[in-house]
Amino acid sequence: MSETKLNNPKTINAWCMYDWSNSVYSLVITSAIFPVYYQAVTTSANGSDKVNFLGMELVNSVLYSYALSFSFLIIAPLLPLLSGMADYTGNKKVFMKIFCYTGGLSCMGLYFFTGDSLHWGIFCVIMASIGYSGSLVFYDAFLPEIASEDQLDRISARGYSFGYFGSVIMMVVALVFILSPSTFGFPDAGIATRFSFLLVGLWWIGFAQIPFSRLPDNPFHLKPGKQKLMKGYHELEKVWHSFKENRDIKFYVLAYFFYNMGVQTVMYLAATFGAKELKLPDSNLIATVLLIQLVAAIGANLFARFSGRKGNKAALMIMIGIWIVICFAAYLVNSEYQFYALAFAVGIVMGGIQSLSRATYSKLIPQNSIQHASYFSFFDVTFNLSVVFGTFSYGLVEHLTGSMRNSTLALASFFVIGFIFLYQVKSKAIQKS
Repeated sequence: MSETKLNNPKTINAWCMYDWSNSVYSLVITSAIFPVYYQAVTTSANGSDKVNFLGMELVNSVLYSYALSFSFLIIAPLLPLLSGMADYTGNKKVFMKIFCYTGGLSCMGLYFFTGDSLHWGIFCVIMASIGYSGSLVFYDAFLPEIASEDQLDRISARGYSFGYFGSVIMMVVALVFILSPSTFGFPDAGIATRFSFLLVGLWWIGFAQIPFSRLPDNPFHLKPGKQKLMKGYHELEKVWHSFKENRDIKFYVLAYFFYNMGVQTVMYLAATFGAKELKLPDSNLIATVLLIQLVAAIGANLFARFSGRKGNKAALMIMIGIWIVICFAAYLVNSEYQFYALAFAVGIVMGGIQSLSRATYSKLIPQNSIQHASYFSFFDVTFNLSVVFGTFSYGLVEHLTGSMRNSTLALASFFVIGFIFLYQVKSKAIQKS
């Protein structure tokens, strides 16, 4: 087993700092500033939201949904193989760095995205998404190697809290530039907005140096031989057989696949929903996203405490039930203040369900296993595929019906299916007797 000292405060804080570093991408690029900027530069002077991409005419929001889906479709088949290689060599950090730098540099590349360079912008969106989701596999895999089982919920929530607060700080800095561009020498708000994308990449790569310097390089002191590619397949094969024999982890991954389709799609497209369906101004949308982030930090810690008393399964099932109510409420929402109330509810359950999902999976991994990256590759491939199906189905329903409201009803059905699968998980590790 790993010789890394468990629950070491310095190691744990360093691990949490990767949430601090990469969550600026999740907030600024996927949730708040970039979607608003993208919507603005891809809407023509006459108000048309149609764009031409690779010879096809698409609604701009539909293209964005499809681009995100495509990014996860690319990374999904690569992660299991790379994680197997990481487990065989014992060096998850190398792979984590590669994806981190890919994502950070792609965010910086968005500085050059304008309405006249749509293809470049979509390329950077895809590569940034690949970098973000790819690095998470190896980052998450460190959790069971640095924390004891009784601390997993708390430390996972701590990481997400770091991420929520760090991203809000970056967001506020970006807004200062955007709202007062002339003060800082920018000719207009558009240039200031693009500069914020550059800052996101620098923040992500810069703060990532803290975990890169302090997380263990080879915690199991493995000495790999040649044929790392084939050995990677063998490590993956071991985990796959374990999956087939472990009923609880199998049902949990299925549950996670469905309910995460809903969670991630709401996160990615909430700002777009507010802009298109309720015609909310950009400043209100950004303020709403900030509210969600701050409330999410509270939610992560609240549900970590609740799971300590009632168990992870009970906490997750309650949150899924709340998400179902949120989806139906989103279909009916028709005023600004209703949207804000809904955003508050989203924040509470978003923080809780994200942090507890990671901690719950860590508890279901066999305690004698050292293939943590391979196990988490299945978890994160499930994450990626759920985003593919979630964002694609959301865009498809809007494309077919002409309304994003109808898409929210599809999300509700995903949560219901996830609830049913989660109910089948019987492991004592995630329940309180």
